[in-house]
Amino acid sequence: MNIDALHYRTGEPVRVTVEDGEIAAIEALGIRELPLEEREGLPIVAPGLVDLQINGYGGYDFNHPALSAAVVKEAVRAVWKEGVTGFYPTVITGAPYTILGAMRAIARACEEDEASAATIKGIHLEGPFLSPEDGPRGAHALEHIRPPDTALFDQWQAAAGGRISIVTLSPEWEGSAEFIRHCVRQGVTVSIGHTSADAAQIAGAVAAGARLSTHLGNGAHAMLPRHPNYLWTQLAEEALWCTLIADGFHLPDEVLKVAMKVKGRQALLVSDAVALAGLAPGSYDTPVGGRVVLTPAGRLHLAGEPGLLAGSAQMLLRHIARLSAAGLASLPDAWDMASVQPAGFMALPAAAGLAAGAPADLALIRRTGTGAAGLALTALCQAGCWVYRRE
Repeated sequence: MNIDALHYRTGEPVRVTVEDGEIAAIEALGIRELPLEEREGLPIVAPGLVDLQINGYGGYDFNHPALSAAVVKEAVRAVWKEGVTGFYPTVITGAPYTILGAMRAIARACEEDEASAATIKGIHLEGPFLSPEDGPRGAHALEHIRPPDTALFDQWQAAAGGRISIVTLSPEWEGSAEFIRHCVRQGVTVSIGHTSADAAQIAGAVAAGARLSTHLGNGAHAMLPRHPNYLWTQLAEEALWCTLIADGFHLPDEVLKVAMKVKGRQALLVSDAVALAGLAPGSYDTPVGGRVVLTPAGRLHLAGEPGLLAGSAQMLLRHIARLSAAGLASLPDAWDMASVQPAGFMALPAAAGLAAGAPADLALIRRTGTGAAGLALTALCQAGCWVYRRE
């Protein structure tokens, strides 16, 4: 199979040859081979998106108490239309049996369905080992917040078939360092998030093997000491990568700019999308947050309290377009923050991007404008097969 398109980094026309699920070759197309009118009609080809944190999408909720394998399979196919070829369904704080059920459902979907197994690269467990303080805890239910528990984690990991790949915790708890080492020995990435930990506790977590900060700048107190505080400390920890929510609602541009300058290629984009992402604007009743409002602009807030966000309702295409439109990153660099860089951080083959021998996980996109909604997916290829085409 040959795909003629404009390379997302260079803008030059290329022919991508796909064989046996991999990119066999990428060749430049000369002017003689491609007349100007054909070149202008080409889509842009880019690596498929890799999202380290999706709580739900299109009405499918990975934290629903009755989550089933069937729902997981449908959610996998739904995220394809957002350019996602790999993601980590995120299970948040809840009763131990609810988390156990979610792990079983995701594992069963991967065991029964090749598409789910190919798209789900692992599971992100966000909680329940988070800060109990208001602010850092965010929307996570206080009644289920608890200190790190290796036996409980092992039970969930067994139910997941070993698929838990990322754990977000707060290292303010006693025993956090040993829990982190326990996870790291299993090859699990430990991330600091929803925390009120002090500098020593964060340093201890990094020494024990923590490598990431979850949605840095969110899940924090509304008011912090100017210094020291846990945001400065995590920014200064060179061993810590960070994920950022760049939907235009969660972080001001200056915060994104500083984090991206400090972390460089260690700054990654995540959607942190909830189940209402992809749905029409309106009012909704949700298990977490109660009554919420999704505005036409894509902002999700608590009903009656417009100043309080109720989660993210935008997928990575929006984040990429917004960074580019705001002049915070070029389109290629913003795209890399949501594709090859997270893939590289998680040691996925997709880290090779557009290169011979890399998996043929390819997104075909077009520019639709200059604003935050300025990108549209036209088709998605996963492992050499078309899994989505825009009608």
